[in-house]
Amino acid sequence: MKKVDFSQIKITGGFWRQKQDMVRNVTVNAVYDRFKETGRFDAFKCQKDTPLAPHIFWDSDVAKWIEGVAYLTREKREPQLEAIVDEVVDLIEKNRDTCGYFNSFYLSREQENRFKFRDCHELYCMGHLTEAAVAYYEATGKDKLLRLMCDYADYVERVFKIEGTAGFETPGHEEIELALVRLYECTGEKRYLELSKHFVDKKGCESKELTDWTALTYCQSHKPVREQDTAEGHAVRAVYLYCAMADLALKYNDQSLVVACKRIFESISQKRMYITGGIGSSHEGEAFTVDYDLPNLVAYTESCAALGLSLFAHRMLLLESNAKFAHVVERAMYNGFMSSTSLDGKSFFYTNPLEILPNAITRNTSVTKQTDWLPNPQRSEVFDCSCCPPNIVRYIPSIANMLYTHDDKTVYIHQFMESQAKFSVGEGEIEIEQKTSYPYDGKVEITVRGMDCRVAVRVPEWCDCYKGESNGYMYYPVCKNGTVITLDFKMKPRFVYANTEVLANAGKCAVTYGPLVYCMEGCDNEGHLRNIILDTEGSAEVGFNKELSVPTITLDAYTRKSNGELYSFNKGRLEKTKATLIPYFAFANRGVQEMQVWHLYK
Repeated sequence: MKKVDFSQIKITGGFWRQKQDMVRNVTVNAVYDRFKETGRFDAFKCQKDTPLAPHIFWDSDVAKWIEGVAYLTREKREPQLEAIVDEVVDLIEKNRDTCGYFNSFYLSREQENRFKFRDCHELYCMGHLTEAAVAYYEATGKDKLLRLMCDYADYVERVFKIEGTAGFETPGHEEIELALVRLYECTGEKRYLELSKHFVDKKGCESKELTDWTALTYCQSHKPVREQDTAEGHAVRAVYLYCAMADLALKYNDQSLVVACKRIFESISQKRMYITGGIGSSHEGEAFTVDYDLPNLVAYTESCAALGLSLFAHRMLLLESNAKFAHVVERAMYNGFMSSTSLDGKSFFYTNPLEILPNAITRNTSVTKQTDWLPNPQRSEVFDCSCCPPNIVRYIPSIANMLYTHDDKTVYIHQFMESQAKFSVGEGEIEIEQKTSYPYDGKVEITVRGMDCRVAVRVPEWCDCYKGESNGYMYYPVCKNGTVITLDFKMKPRFVYANTEVLANAGKCAVTYGPLVYCMEGCDNEGHLRNIILDTEGSAEVGFNKELSVPTITLDAYTRKSNGELYSFNKGRLEKTKATLIPYFAFANRGVQEMQVWHLYK
């Protein structure tokens, strides 16, 4: 299978056009302003006598922002943003070591310690700078950063693969592996692909723990990758590794990697993933834990992890056209990822909980230091560890990457976005136009122009009015120039129930509408949300919230009223009420308040 790059697709309207405009007009500048204020851009000056020391991963924050700028520039040139990028590139060229090495922390603070400590993110930062270099070159034609990163990759190859003189064998935080594949695709230099394979093949061969508080599973080093069968450890590190494994499986036709990727994907999607597509249930190590351990109040579910999961799942579509992979892409991008950004595009979640209880956050009134960990109930403009905001800047402008794959005979339509695409298939050329209000409406009109071809359209996981003929797709064997495919994936509120092994959701249900997971917030519902009982046999009405500009769902429900005593032999009375729900991605835009995704029901 081959991918269709977002540069061959234009998002023309609807949900994702609004989000892309938000990133271009608001988010990219908001992130830059905070990064400038906090010293991230000045860190590239590598000054040794400044009181503010750069952090070991600051380079990656700026690199992801540069990659996002490149994607915005791919559609429309942004001279002011390009000038900022060019200044950073000049600083890298000026301050890098003669061997090609660059890391603002080590060059300004600890030259003698570079490549000595496995968990210090040097290769992670280098990987993100490499992805930024490729993206910026492809968008603008400027190759300086690309040449610098090629020099850096050559040095990494010498130190880690040829000489073996580094203090460790594989990165503690994966990222360079998939970046090297991308560098190979851009330059055609196969040594970079081989270096990626070297790191992936070596994974699991190191016997020393990353830190004194982690096990080998934390950095996915407990087994060689081809023997791994469950998703383990730090969730972002894990999915970045799995992305590289899928890349290499495709490049080398390595069936042992394909099988391992499939096993790991099943581990995530069937036993270790939230209904929102969030992954990494524990704040201890930002990590996967054990099967079905999916607590809601203390869910960690880092924004970067949801992004990484969607990237891994989409790569799996290049190995096998199976709708289960596209279902996970859809689940993650509309829910666990989009919840990370405020509706105005200025502030962000690092973690994305599935329940908020404000009283739990402030309950320790007699102590001055809160020791219990709970997710932040409000988004912030910047974090000490600010990896998530620039990931938003690079993901949304390139979201059309998720739309299509193809072989020489068939075009697969995996996602639905108001868009126009033009790309080559075999010896011919195809144009596809989608008209849709997805994800708020299930009607999709697909027009195919160009050469005759076969088209496969995914049937969404939540849809019960169409059936996929094979692997969850409907096939249109002969689409001629001008063929129009009209579909209506009829959306309706649906109740979802968790596996009984998920103890956090025992006796509870969630509500979805199309691809969107819904939640309750306190301001829309009287009383405490945990006392509200949904009537799964009652009426459901779809409305609209003008303040948030999102569809709402109003359901028949009950609330239990007590007699006021702390304990009583009287179970209290049930009163009929209405429960109002909003899309999960829109929560926490109206102040700190209760929120929950899973609800009692009768």
